Amino acid sequence: MQQISLFVSNFRALDFLDILVVSFIIYRLLLILKGTRAYQMVLGLVGLLILWAVSRYYDLFALSWLLQNFFDYLIIILIVLFQDQIRSALVSLSSSSLFAKNQNTKLDQQIEEVIDAVMALSRENTGALIVFERKQGLYNFSSTGTRLNCKIHSDIIYSIFQQKSPLHDGAIIIFNNTIQSAGCFLPLSRNVDIDRHYGTRHRAALGVTEISDAVVVTVSEETSRINICVDGKFHMMEDESVLRKNLRYLLLSDVEGIELISTARVSS
Repeated sequence: MQQISLFVSNFRALDFLDILVVSFIIYRLLLILKGTRAYQMVLGLVGLLILWAVSRYYDLFALSWLLQNFFDYLIIILIVLFQDQIRSALVSLSSSSLFAKNQNTKLDQQIEEVIDAVMALSRENTGALIVFERKQGLYNFSSTGTRLNCKIHSDIIYSIFQQKSPLHDGAIIIFNNTIQSAGCFLPLSRNVDIDRHYGTRHRAALGVTEISDAVVVTVSEETSRINICVDGKFHMMEDESVLRKNLRYLLLSDVEGIELISTARVSS
């Protein structure tokens, strides 16, 4: 009781601010790691930490020495393991700073490039699956495809989804001003209530948006319809203008909801 009283008497407003800032940083890191392979690596590190504590408790000297030396270099190991996630965190910090306006201008240009490609693919009844990564990382899915890290351009997107392209069956993942990967495999939706006539492309769009905050644009090769899928729901884009408004709404304002502008729910 005396220790608690001592703690309360010495607790300052700055200490509360300190805890608040650290908590916010940890929360942001967890959001970035969620849904990525890095999350599994964090669990592995936690397992090693528990093993190190057990080895010290039971005086397992060899194991304790080995793990102690491992944790002495933990900072370097974390930088190597999580370099992509650290880069993503720095990008997310800059997007909320004085550079936000420039970031929005770049994103506007990227949206126009995607729209140009999507409209061309729709006119030719060519299927497409385009994923915009947002706060929650998709590294474990982008790593299943071919790494591109190239500039976002309508011609590149258009060529990827042509039937003769070896990458046309998978998804492309867009993040950090680049097409990160193409030909990516996404998790299929496990929802048993979805319509049976949904193909693999649409089930993959549903699947990735059910487990992340990604925004997905699909083009149906059967109907040429353009849909936006977010939060596990499809919304049909009636025309190019509606597609543009909704992509800007979802990506520029970084909203969480699915109240899309002038859209109708679709089933294919």
